Amino acid sequence: MSVEENFQCQLILRALAIEIGCSKSPLIFVRSETGLPLRDALDQNLADTTLAAPDMVDSGRMFSLDDDRWTLLAGGYRSPFDPRPTLEKLSNRKDEAAAWEELWEELHHQGDVGEASYAAIPELVRIHRSQGSANWNLYAMTAIIELARTESGNPEVPEWLREDYYRSIHELAEMGAKEIWSADDPETIRAVLSVIAIAKGLRTHGKFLVGYSEDEVSALEPR
Repeated sequence: MSVEENFQCQLILRALAIEIGCSKSPLIFVRSETGLPLRDALDQNLADTTLAAPDMVDSGRMFSLDDDRWTLLAGGYRSPFDPRPTLEKLSNRKDEAAAWEELWEELHHQGDVGEASYAAIPELVRIHRSQGSANWNLYAMTAIIELARTESGNPEVPEWLREDYYRSIHELAEMGAKEIWSADDPETIRAVLSVIAIAKGLRTHGKFLVGYSEDEVSALEPR
């Protein structure tokens, strides 16, 4: 993605946020990781950050639920965690609140994630594909896990999982672009916009969207 395209993407996301009610969406005035105003920093660190993904999105899975490697994967506590029973609850719409609570507890802990965290994302997107409406848990968890991936100490996505993982993030961003129009909860809207921003390479924007409330973002604006 070119610098110009990156900036155009910011403007589009900001216009979308304003249209649906998130008028303080931090897509222009926040500062980049380099400390420069974001527009000045695009040449330095945003042009090459768009997530790599296959050209086409499909529903195929390279890493199936029957794979024995699930039992060997670690979660946010860096200890083995097999999320399949919890994912099955979500798929069957049984004890959904408890299932989401367990996934939040096990897949992300104080900024730490593991291979089980990454492996859960394609399955969560697959489940969501058949359920439809925007879900804050799904979008926020996807954004937070992907943002944590590049933090110090967290493992990279295993080679055998990368295609499924990155394709799922892009598919979720595409679904979010449609579902956001029927969402009315500000937190859900910000989480959806966060995934869209991350999928387009705007990780700083994604971090602010999922991590900061409307009031917290307002406090960052120049006075």
